[in-house]
Amino acid sequence: MAETQRVMVILAHPDDPEFFCGGTIGRWAHEGKEIIYVLATHGERGSDDPTMSPEQLARIREEEQRAAARVLGVREVVFLDYPDGSLAPTLDLRRDLTRQIRRWKPDVVITCDPTVRYRSGYLNHPDHRAIGDAALDAVFPDARNPLQFPELRAEGLEPHQVQEVYIAGAANPDVEVDITEFLALKAAALRHHRSQIRDPEGLEARLKEWHRADGPDGTVRYVERFRRVVLR
Repeated sequence: MAETQRVMVILAHPDDPEFFCGGTIGRWAHEGKEIIYVLATHGERGSDDPTMSPEQLARIREEEQRAAARVLGVREVVFLDYPDGSLAPTLDLRRDLTRQIRRWKPDVVITCDPTVRYRSGYLNHPDHRAIGDAALDAVFPDARNPLQFPELRAEGLEPHQVQEVYIAGAANPDVEVDITEFLALKAAALRHHRSQIRDPEGLEARLKEWHRADGPDGTVRYVERFRRVVLR
């Protein structure tokens, strides 16, 4: 990642970037990388409150996401306006993601693992699987293929080749990013998602539990893990 200049985070909902990779984003932004978020939905169905309207929640969650992104040093947040809870890896979604990749020309894309359906005590949201599937297809072959989506070339968007993909929440991670110095920043960003965080006081303790990595010499670090794919 030393020479990487631009990173695009492609995920489904507001708060996904901070939960999946907020420490990494904070670290990379601090190192001078330019960060772009592309979120498929506004998360307008992410509430247990039956009196909350989807339209109101969409506005709330967009504001929360933009505030959280500012904490981490993110340059731009793009919403694609797909309906929350109904995401599917369609050609339309692939085209819209390809448009953003060709527009911003990221060196690295971060997305989530479309193969993970469950872990102990956790069922993966179908929107997470869908966005991961569509994002990987948009990276390859769509964004780099000049004959795919010719309408994008008509818009002036030429093919672009992403260099690396970091898959967050991966079933079999093979690389970790040390976020020890940025864990508190990740927590600060997540606290802006007030509509989603039920216990903000206990948030940092939970993050420490999730991200703790004990070294053989007894040292404690905090890391985010990914499956890294280097494209040729």
